[in-house]
Amino acid sequence: MLRSSVIRATRSSASLIPSSATRSAIRTSRAVPVLCQQQQQIRQAHAISNPTLANIEKRWEDMPPQEQADLWMSLRDRMKTDWKEMTMQEKKAAYYIAFGPHGPRRPAPPDEGRKVFFLSTGLIVASVVVFAVIRMFANPHRPRTMTKEWQEASEEYLKAQGTEPITGFKGMLVQSKPGPKDQFEESDDE
Repeated sequence: MLRSSVIRATRSSASLIPSSATRSAIRTSRAVPVLCQQQQQIRQAHAISNPTLANIEKRWEDMPPQEQADLWMSLRDRMKTDWKEMTMQEKKAAYYIAFGPHGPRRPAPPDEGRKVFFLSTGLIVASVVVFAVIRMFANPHRPRTMTKEWQEASEEYLKAQGTEPITGFKGMLVQSKPGPKDQFEESDDE
């Protein structure tokens, strides 16, 4: 209800103003933001001082983030104008900030490859040592299911059941060498 009364009030006041005045008022209201933007751009497009841009390659990493952002924004506004009006120092600073070797584009330290090699080699050697220690303390007797005879018997059982008719060939489950002859005998040491 409030919305409809506001719309009626704007329509009634618009009907009191002559149409040419309404059109000129609309034109000036649209032109004002454009004019303000142009003035703002002209105001911000002034040259950046040389001390601010001097040695930017060495100072950029040490600058506080807010100062970096302010400098980048002023350079960005400066780049919106004609590039022929920019000083050579501004062009160099804009290029360095956009594409320079800082942040993620910083070159790797000179000894990084050596560190990676030695760390990788150390980890591989450590894993081999852990594997060897585990194997050293493991049970020396293989499980009886890992003998060739057990695997052949399992294969015969699967063939009798009709399992794997496509790949059911001889030696399907046999992976081990024949075990010792006395492996299945129970020891009477008790």
